[in-house]
Amino acid sequence: MADMSPLFRRRPPQDRLVTLIRKPGCHLCDDAQVVIEKVCGDLGVPWEQKDITQDRELHDRYWEQIPVVLVDGEQHTFWRVNEERLRRALTD
Repeated sequence: MADMSPLFRRRPPQDRLVTLIRKPGCHLCDDAQVVIEKVCGDLGVPWEQKDITQDRELHDRYWEQIPVVLVDGEQHTFWRVNEERLRRALTD
């Protein structure tokens, strides 16, 4: 099977998806959401948030890393979101 990564990287930002996995009352989660809203808003990237307290699988996998940011379902970062790094991940 051919290496698909060059094609994958050329996907337009609008075809990407950012997921914020968070929990209620989490200040780091609020901070992460501000960065995600800004970057995704600038680039036209759709994003969603999931509440870790409502999903056992997410809870078991990510509880100690909240907030967690996924890009296209793959873990991008946790705890703190770097605006420039997220922007690069969505445009490279």
